[in-house]
Amino acid sequence: MDQETLIEKLTAENEEFRRLREEHRHHDDELEGLKQTSPLSAEQQWRITELKKLKLMAKDRMETIIRQARAVTA
Repeated sequence: MDQETLIEKLTAENEEFRRLREEHRHHDDELEGLKQTSPLSAEQQWRITELKKLKLMAKDRMETIIRQARAVTA
C-alpha cells in the first residue's frame, strides 16, 4: 500500500490520526496568518514558535501511527 492510500485509510478509520491531521492543518493555517503580520509583536513571535512545535508534535505522532499501520499490513 502506498503512502497516500495509507494516509487516506487512516484518515477514514483512525480517529486519533484524523484529529491530529486536522490539528496540524489548523496550526499551519494559523501560522500562515501570523506570517502575514508585520511587524510581529513578542506575543505573536512566541505563538509562531509554539505553533511550529505543535505542528511537529502532531506530525511525529502521525508518522508513528503510519509506521504502526505499515507493520500491521506488512
